[in-house]
Formats: sequence, structure tokens, C-alpha cells
Amino acid sequence: MDNSEPLAFFITWTVYGTFLQGDERWWRSRNDGQRPPQPLLQHWHQARLNHAILLLNEEHQSIVEAQIQQHCDHRAWTNWITNARSNHVHVVVTASGYGGRVVRDQLKANATGGLRRDHSMFVNRPVWTTGGDWKCVNSQEQLEQVIRYVKEVQDRKERDQN
Repeated sequence: MDNSEPLAFFITWTVYGTFLQGDERWWRSRNDGQRPPQPLLQHWHQARLNHAILLLNEEHQSIVEAQIQQHCDHRAWTNWITNARSNHVHVVVTASGYGGRVVRDQLKANATGGLRRDHSMFVNRPVWTTGGDWKCVNSQEQLEQVIRYVKEVQDRKERDQN
């Protein structure tokens, strides 16, 4: 059995209230993976939101990206690419000695701190959905694919909100 660390982690998390379970753009179930749209489930989750959805504008996106880079520099992690969008964030990072969940949670926490420091509208409310996704990148070919996805494909998928 190979116990070596992954080459990198491909991490994704979403802005609070976006990509709800049942979402029309498909959604991921923790146990069942990719799921088709379920409008009633999506509306049920929307009705339960306790705060307004605050999408990230260009300034917010820049803050998130800068905070992620700063944290990677502090930890001596390699930040291959970060792409903060209006409603989600993608990061590809090498973080030797750390697990994907820990890396994701630290990056989210630092991004949150930067947004709250610079914009009071993010204080006393959630900025992100709980958790997020992370996948191990185990080869140079996979690393090139996820970097290309984060850099180029996002603009073609039209998943941002205005």
C-alpha cells in the first residue's frame, strides 16, 4: 500500500446560500455524489436560510485570493492557483504534512478573516457554506488538468451568479 502524500489538493467551497442541495445546476450529496436537480428540496433549503446571500464582487475576490496566498506563504505551501468567483472558490495547493480537510478549513478561515476585517457586512454571519470539497491530486497530469480547469473552464461553465 502506498502511503505517500498527494502531489496537491484540489479544494472547492461555496459562498453561503449558493449551491444548495437540490440546486438546478446539479449538486453533490455527501454520500451519493452527483445528484440531479430537485426543486422542492432547493426551495426548502432556501426558505431555511438565516441570512441574505452575499456574493463576492471583484474586490472581495481579490481579498480572498490574497488571504489564501498569504496563508500558503506563511505555511510554506505551494499555491498552484486560486480562483475566487462570485459564489465559490477553487484552490490547488500542495501542503506537505497536512490533510485536505485541515488545509481547506485553514484557507476558508483566513479568507473569512480578511473579508470581515475589510468589510463589516461579513461580520456576525456565515460567509461560506459548511465544509466544502477536497480531492487528492496524485500525478503531474492530474495537477495540470485541475490547474487548467480552475484557470480556464470556470469561465465557460457559467456557474457564477450576478
